[in-house]
Amino acid sequence: MIEVLDIHVFYGDSYILQGISLNVKEGEIVCLLGRNGAGKTTTMKSIMGYNPPKRGTVRFDGRDVTQQPVYEKVRRGIGYVPEDRRIFPNLTVVENLQVARLPGHSDRTAWDIERIFSTFPILVKLREHKGGELSGGEQQILAISRTLMGNPQILLLDEPCEGLAPLIVENLGEIITSLKKEVPILMTEQNAHFALNISDRGYVIDKGRIRYEGTAADLVKNTEIQQRYLAV
Repeated sequence: MIEVLDIHVFYGDSYILQGISLNVKEGEIVCLLGRNGAGKTTTMKSIMGYNPPKRGTVRFDGRDVTQQPVYEKVRRGIGYVPEDRRIFPNLTVVENLQVARLPGHSDRTAWDIERIFSTFPILVKLREHKGGELSGGEQQILAISRTLMGNPQILLLDEPCEGLAPLIVENLGEIITSLKKEVPILMTEQNAHFALNISDRGYVIDKGRIRYEGTAADLVKNTEIQQRYLAV
C-alpha cells in the first residue's frame, strides 16, 4: 500500500534521513521504532509531503506520490494522525469529525459519524464537548476518529502513546488492533513494548538510517538491537 524507497531528507544543512526504505502491505500494522530524534516523525512528514525528500521515491497504491502536496495525498487516501493530535479546541467532538469528512472509496465501507460512534462509544457522551475540554486519551481517540472520517486507505500514526497513562495506552492498543481489519497502519512509537505487542513487522531507525527490519516476534527476541537502538 505504501512503499518508501531510499528517501533522503534535509532540514537546512542538516542531513536528517539518509536513505530510508520501508513498506506497508494490506492487513498489516507496521511500526517504526527509535529513540527521540532518530528520524521517526521526519519519516512520517516526508511521506505526507510536509518535508518532501530531496532524493528517493514514495509510492502509494502503486503510484509515485513523492512530490504531491499534502492535500492531494489526503484525497488519495493517506490518513495522518500527528504526534500533537491537532484537535480543534474550540469545536465540539461532532464538529471536529464533520470538518474532516471526505467521500469513501468504493471498495471500502465508508466512515461516517454514526459508524465512528459505534466503533468508539466513548465519543458518544462527549459529542457536544469541545476538543480543548477532552483528556489526552480522549483527544487521541478523537484524532484517530477524525482521520478515519477522511476514509483513508492507509493510516499513519505518529507517536500515539505520547503522554498517555498506562491504562489508556492499553485501551488504545485494542483500538489500533481492531482497525487493522479496516485499514493498514504505519505507526511510529518510542514505547517499543506497546508497538511490538500489536504490530506484524517492525523497523528500527537510528540517526536517519534503518538499522533493523523484521517481524515483530523476531524483534522482541533480538535483545541486542533493543539495547543498542531502543534503550529497553
